[in-house]
Amino acid sequence: MNTLKRKKVLAVASGGGHWVQLLRLRPAYLHHDVTFMTTNAAYAKDVDSALVTVTDANIWDKLGLLRMFFEVFMHLLRIRPDIVITTGAAPGFAAIVLSRLFGARTIWVDSIANSEELSNSGKQAGRFAHVWLTQWEHLAKPQGPQFWGAVL
Repeated sequence: MNTLKRKKVLAVASGGGHWVQLLRLRPAYLHHDVTFMTTNAAYAKDVDSALVTVTDANIWDKLGLLRMFFEVFMHLLRIRPDIVITTGAAPGFAAIVLSRLFGARTIWVDSIANSEELSNSGKQAGRFAHVWLTQWEHLAKPQGPQFWGAVL
């Protein structure tokens, strides 16, 4: 008998490599009620659970960022996740920051592509995430991020 309570997990990633890495983490949250959030509706074919989309934006698109933050907030209001896990970038950062308002536990896994230094989002996410991870052992520091392995 499984004594662990199923949690509501929101798994967030923008497109491309961020999305691929998020999917590689699926075994970690497979036995929970998962909703995926991304910037590309076509990714629904990759998952067998709910998927919501938000505007794709970055630091140079201020209006797009505002819209994306609002969309993330509205999805969080509806979903009310217990846990938010993200591999970045901007939608993941927004989800990490805003989900704290709802009492969710948060996990940031910085992109494997950032082998020399943390991503811009990852540097900021460390201030907000409950668990802050890098996939490169040499980027780990005592104050964070931590290294628990990589999803190559």
